[in-house]
Amino acid sequence: MSESSHIKGMIFDCYHTLIDIQTDESSFDTYDAISKWLQYQGVKIDPNALKDEYRNKAKHIVETSAETYPEIKVEDIFGSICSNYSVWDIDAKELGIETSRVFRSASLRKIEAYPQSLMLLEKYRDVPKCIVSNGQRVFSELELKFLGLHEYFDFIIFSSDHGYKKPDTRLFEKALERLGFEAHEVMSVGDTPENDIFPPQELGMQAMHIHDAWKEVEEIEQINAETENTDDET
Repeated sequence: MSESSHIKGMIFDCYHTLIDIQTDESSFDTYDAISKWLQYQGVKIDPNALKDEYRNKAKHIVETSAETYPEIKVEDIFGSICSNYSVWDIDAKELGIETSRVFRSASLRKIEAYPQSLMLLEKYRDVPKCIVSNGQRVFSELELKFLGLHEYFDFIIFSSDHGYKKPDTRLFEKALERLGFEAHEVMSVGDTPENDIFPPQELGMQAMHIHDAWKEVEEIEQINAETENTDDET
């Protein structure tokens, strides 16, 4: 990612590139917490039934989609469940949004920004940047904000807004169009070759694994530190 690469714009993946995250969406405890919370919102559903409803609805969306790489919209699924199991009048759309965030919170086991990625973003702060993520905007955007990452990016493309996900190259095409650069002038950085390296390369973009990007930044920091030490000695 040297200056000779003529990079004018950058596209980053989100999870396991910028954010170190662990979730458990299969645990009974996850759905038990949501089920208990939903009672106070006017929705009565057993934890196991909630888990089955969520998985079955997500599976149906994927299997009936015309897309090669279909994506769900989690708040629509929870909104539908809330509507079907409500015991008093509710705003299913709004409750679907809030339930999605409770779902994320209940399933979350670890979340933090990689310090190496923060160093990378600082190094390229003045370069136009965006995120292309197989994520759910309803909670992923909030995670980027409370981890202090959101401010580094000009815009964010989430697969949940489009009904399809990476490795579909259309997401990268949308990013290129909004960045306003030619493909060869943009670098994609991510952790999954099938999603973040090969698809952008098909479009003529440069691409780098996040671990390689971290190494480059660390080497630059080490050189700078050694230079400072030499200057101090003289």
